[in-house]
Amino acid sequence: MPRVWISIGSNIDRKRNIRGALRDLETRFGALVVSPVYETTAVGFDGDAFFNLVVGIDSDRTPTALHHLLRDIEQNHGRERGGEKFSSRTLDLDLLTYGDAVTDEGGRHLPRDEIVKYAFVLAPLADVAPRERHPEIDEDYASLWRAYAAADRDGMRRLDDTAWLSTAE
Repeated sequence: MPRVWISIGSNIDRKRNIRGALRDLETRFGALVVSPVYETTAVGFDGDAFFNLVVGIDSDRTPTALHHLLRDIEQNHGRERGGEKFSSRTLDLDLLTYGDAVTDEGGRHLPRDEIVKYAFVLAPLADVAPRERHPEIDEDYASLWRAYAAADRDGMRRLDDTAWLSTAE
């Protein structure tokens, strides 16, 4: 089964929505690999800060099936679509990679370009998969993060206290 990386973000009732997403993913896929959480300023609009992290799962579901599942989880947590591209949201789940596949299956290019475009995606991915190689660039995520421009890391901080992430009831 391929290792799949998913980015998670929220800036509305952040802790509750992220905990709910983790619980939903854990129910469907079992044990998760969970990155540290980063708090980041909103990108592309004025809004509350986001919590962002990356989660790893192993799945034999197709990229199309995973895209649909992630949209269902978002919707179950109150995500509304149809507004501005850059806006506040209860939950944002994006399939970042599907093993080492390079594909457009499911209507989105994988690996997602957000990996190297946004610090809030690359930093947590480099934390949990430092030696894993980007399928198109063929550099490991730790190296990509080290090369990331310091100015583009502004407005982002790693949270020290993430005990709230626990999905245990």
